Amino acid sequence: MKQEETTTLVLDVKDPQNRKEAIATAAAILQKGGLVAFPTETVYGLGANALNEKAVKSIFAAKGRPADNPLIVHISDREEVLPLVSSFSMTARLLAEKFWPGPLTMVLPVSDAVPKIVTAGLDTVGIRLPANDYARELISAAGVPVAAPSANVSGSPSPTSAEHVYHDLAGKIDLILDGGSCEVGVESTVLDLVGSVPVVLRPGGTPAEDLLRYLPDLVVPGLDVAEVEGIPRAPGMKYRHYAPQARLLLVAGAPEKVAATIRKEIASWQARGSKVAVLASRENAAGYKADVVVVLGERERPQEAAQHLFAALRELDDSEADIILAESTDQSGLGYAVMNRLWKASGGDIIQAR
Repeated sequence: MKQEETTTLVLDVKDPQNRKEAIATAAAILQKGGLVAFPTETVYGLGANALNEKAVKSIFAAKGRPADNPLIVHISDREEVLPLVSSFSMTARLLAEKFWPGPLTMVLPVSDAVPKIVTAGLDTVGIRLPANDYARELISAAGVPVAAPSANVSGSPSPTSAEHVYHDLAGKIDLILDGGSCEVGVESTVLDLVGSVPVVLRPGGTPAEDLLRYLPDLVVPGLDVAEVEGIPRAPGMKYRHYAPQARLLLVAGAPEKVAATIRKEIASWQARGSKVAVLASRENAAGYKADVVVVLGERERPQEAAQHLFAALRELDDSEADIILAESTDQSGLGYAVMNRLWKASGGDIIQAR
């Protein structure tokens, strides 16, 4: 069934004079079962009342999202998690005290209050308390938990600005709250607390190193972990994500070898008549004679790369390149989340630098 076109309103929530009215307007839309895109510290989310099955269904329609891909539920206060879960362990309470509000999603046993469409029928639900003030004010004003995946067309680079959301979803959703650029730039870390040991299901804005201080038995899978079959326990585990339109090749290895390999690949692809783009560190960018070079950030500042990653992938889309060569990044701290997104965007298409 073809989705009906709707008029998408954009309200600037950054202006103190407009903030209260913008939040109230967005909250009213959520209460009535509508869709609101809103800023968080990670990426923009596409929100609906998590307790309204029909409203949640409209998220999947707007994004073109597979129904077996569960959603994360956002709350505005720690105590709001309790009605949504059947149990809340001491470990979960500790992590909530240390990392909420913040870019950490905890996968917990779900209660009967949450519709199955939110969890894709699983017996678990991902819960997050965002650090962004606008997000928490919106959820609080709506008076309901808000189910919200990233506010983009499913599979494409996640949105870190209101402009990105409008590009993807204008005419498909009711309202976009413009809160400026997202500070973190990659999605939340998803942590499974249901099994015998805690497991990172998706690396993100809370580095594994920070979690290890409280979870010494934490399991952190490698980037090349096999794709899951059946229903994934968290977003980003099963389907191709974060992908630009052009083929992306991730070049991995020591920094100096990566740069040398990319220079050779540029010449090789250009000789075949391809328009070549490079996603580069600031240190190496000047040395690439590609058709398009987009700077991700300094190699020693993974937080800069995280903040700019999705905007950079969208810029590369706009360049209409045929092939994108991306430098690997250091995998410490937020660098692991950046590499995870690049690996996903490449579909595992990796060149080992020599």
